[in-house]
Amino acid sequence: MAYNVYGVGNAIMDLQVQCEDAFLDTAGIEKGVMTLVDDQRQKNILETLAGHKVNYCSGGSAANTIVGIADMGGSAAYACKTGSDDFGRHYLDEMKQLGITIEVPQTEGQTGTCVVLITPDAQRSMLTSLGISSSLSADDIRAEEVRQAEYVYIEGYLFAGDSTKTAALKAIEIAKANNVKVALTISDPFLIDICRDQFKELIEGSVDLLFCNEEEARALTGLEDPIDCAHAIHQHCENVALTLGKNGSIIMHKGEAFPIEGVEVEAIDTTGAGDMYAAGVLYGITNGLSWQQAGHLGSHAAARVVSQLGARLPQPLSQTEIEALLA
Repeated sequence: MAYNVYGVGNAIMDLQVQCEDAFLDTAGIEKGVMTLVDDQRQKNILETLAGHKVNYCSGGSAANTIVGIADMGGSAAYACKTGSDDFGRHYLDEMKQLGITIEVPQTEGQTGTCVVLITPDAQRSMLTSLGISSSLSADDIRAEEVRQAEYVYIEGYLFAGDSTKTAALKAIEIAKANNVKVALTISDPFLIDICRDQFKELIEGSVDLLFCNEEEARALTGLEDPIDCAHAIHQHCENVALTLGKNGSIIMHKGEAFPIEGVEVEAIDTTGAGDMYAAGVLYGITNGLSWQQAGHLGSHAAARVVSQLGARLPQPLSQTEIEALLA
């Protein structure tokens, strides 16, 4: 296989700002979730926070995962839509420097942006303007690229838009026709309210590996205990990776539950924690690690991300470092 993973998702430039909880209350921002907004809403928020330092980072949920895989030494391709603006050029340059294949051409328009508001408890509240990324379509999925991957990784946020949903479904269709496995991440609890039937259909059919967190698992199953949730999802999905925040995660594989410990760390910013966990798991299972080892790698990668600002590893992980983490 040319690629460990072929990812499909949004191309978003993150604008990260640290703020107090009181600001979220005053601005009417729901804490800890992603909210779609227009450009003016973003501008108003940033103007109100004038004087605060803004950290810029190429992002997007699936993109963070794909970059994490590349930073661990894996091979990856990514389907996304960027504008022909400075953000778009920066985004593509950064991805290509990491050796990530992107075949979708830039389009006239504004690259998607996300204002990430980080409170002292390290929680992130996101205001996202999708920009040109919302025009990603089935025509942008390259069958020849999908066929060369071991896994296709689909970002749940894509199912919130008609065009992006067709792109996700096209990638899944091509993957299943070519014996390529499919991984799906729910991405955000709010998506279950609007995509429940679609997600259930995919989980019971095409998806080989589902990533979700506690809140998403509860919303999906109607159950409370995360272990019960994991078992319920596993009845329909071959593999499940359910994250539990600082308490680690549960991986379900072939009817067996693997508890994965959390890694104790002082959290500064939880942006990208789940994305980087998925990177560790996907890198691991496509590079000869056991499911349990892959989960351990995911936990360590997520811990490194939350101990700093930004959704990317502070530096690539060498094979020596990976072996040491798993020892």
